[in-house]
Amino acid sequence: QRSALQGGARKISLEDLYSQLKEGDVPQLNLLLKSDVQGSGEALAAALEKMTTSEVGINMVHRGVGRIAESDVMLASVSNAVIIGFNVRPDPNAKKIAEAEGVQIRLYDIIYDAIDDVKAALEGLLKPTIRQNVLGQAEIRQIIKVPKAGKIAGSYVLEGVVRRNARARVIRGGIVLWDGSLANLRRFKDEAKEVAAGYECGISLSNYQDFVEGDIIEAYEIIEEKRHLD
Repeated sequence: QRSALQGGARKISLEDLYSQLKEGDVPQLNLLLKSDVQGSGEALAAALEKMTTSEVGINMVHRGVGRIAESDVMLASVSNAVIIGFNVRPDPNAKKIAEAEGVQIRLYDIIYDAIDDVKAALEGLLKPTIRQNVLGQAEIRQIIKVPKAGKIAGSYVLEGVVRRNARARVIRGGIVLWDGSLANLRRFKDEAKEVAAGYECGISLSNYQDFVEGDIIEAYEIIEEKRHLD
């Protein structure tokens, strides 16, 4: 049975590590491992250290046998480490100090639970795969000038759907002239969330009005896909 996380304000968190990753550093999850016997500790440490990649890593600051003591908590505090306890528990004073220092203690009785949790934490630090998904294309067939609002692209949706607040490109002769976001979408006088192929609509683009009749507005979305460790 896994424990709840111990402690209040944390010395280290996944959010901290994610910020380091965005800044270009390779984040390391610092761990302090205590186990009931040396064999189980060595097996768990070996499994965890194998997860290190060129993008994320495990740094085992200490590995020992026996209950989680005050000295373990203090070392974890200065090392910004999470304590992993396998078939062991913290003594009362260690638990109090962990709460005061904001040190996380995770307790496990099943080795695969510990491995799965650490793997999930590291996967959360991997940069997601970014891909673009084209939603649809519309051809501008009329330029509509609206007082105070500027130009609206009277368009016919050729394929897919055009969706309000989607990303958008203006394409002329196969060349992308502008890339931004779709500000507003209308069907006649009514606002619309999306317009499907075969229908006319009015499209407003964010901070761009240099479109002409015949231009193609391509609506798309950016999708982030979570990556997994092999």
